[in-house]
Amino acid sequence: MSSNNNSRTLLVIALVAVVVAGTVPATVAGQAERTGGTVVVEEGETVDSLEAFGGTVIVEGTVTGDVSAVAGDVRIEGDVEGNLEAVGGSVTIAGTVQGDVEAAGGSVTITEDGVVGGTTSIGAGTVVVDGTLEGDAEIGAETIQLGESASIAGDLRYGGNLQGNTDAVAGDIEQDSSVGVDLAPTIQPIASWLFAAYALVLNLVLGAALLALFPRFSDGVADRVSSAPARSGLAGLGVLVGVPILLIALAITVIGIPFSIVGAFAFVLVVWIGIVYGRFAIGAWLLSLVGVGSRWLALLVGLVIGAALGLIPIVGGLLNLLVLLLGIGALAVGLYSHWRTARRREREPRRGVGPDGPTTD
Repeated sequence: MSSNNNSRTLLVIALVAVVVAGTVPATVAGQAERTGGTVVVEEGETVDSLEAFGGTVIVEGTVTGDVSAVAGDVRIEGDVEGNLEAVGGSVTIAGTVQGDVEAAGGSVTITEDGVVGGTTSIGAGTVVVDGTLEGDAEIGAETIQLGESASIAGDLRYGGNLQGNTDAVAGDIEQDSSVGVDLAPTIQPIASWLFAAYALVLNLVLGAALLALFPRFSDGVADRVSSAPARSGLAGLGVLVGVPILLIALAITVIGIPFSIVGAFAFVLVVWIGIVYGRFAIGAWLLSLVGVGSRWLALLVGLVIGAALGLIPIVGGLLNLLVLLLGIGALAVGLYSHWRTARRREREPRRGVGPDGPTTD
């Protein structure tokens, strides 16, 4: 019994570690290779170089070497004394990069305070330059906006729609439709696969902890999804819409603000668990079609399918949303059923055996 309790305790610790690693900012030190929900070089901090992969990568301090970052959001607000290679949903340079910049993303912005000392190569959907580029620039994007504060000391080769303050370019301006074509399409798929692999590993660890800690409850979630998908989906939609409304209503009152903050963190965790449970349920259902009943294999199959769907534009996202609704709905129904059962047991009269037979308290 003691060994079983110790194992459960270790699993709980592992689960907490996963949650912390995925949500709490991670501070780098020295020459760093870092993965996390948020990777930060804090203001006043100095590191030799940085290779980072996470939800958000922020450089507020100083990196004396190069920075390579893949993230949903990459922000350079401090000083990078070497080169910058960045891939993200959005890349923002609001500090100084003394070397070259190679960036690809949905949007790339060089703010009024942003300075690039070397050459600049960008492939993105939208590019805004309002800062200083001290070398040549090659920019490929659907829209390239040069702000009033922009300054490009060298030549500008571009592909796309160039707008704004073209007088900011001291050198020659040349249109070349091939610019950025070889950068964005090659880097962005790699970033997408890296994100998918990172999320898959986190989901596997969380799912393994859930199956080990709550095997019967986890099987019940999968059963509800397969036996009553409409009920689970509607319940999931109610939770996904209703809980944020409730949290906002709590935040309106001063006394409810702390509860709304705690509730928001708890809701994010519940959504994450709902994603994992939904994919586990789909994996279990698919395996049941071929007569396989392994919950661990179901978890792996479901998570791999979910990760693959995430790489498919629009359709994949809609299917994953449906899986989320099924998972979070079945989770909510299961928790509610468990609560009702516990309440019913509390209200049932306790029975004992007296000298004259069974008695009721």
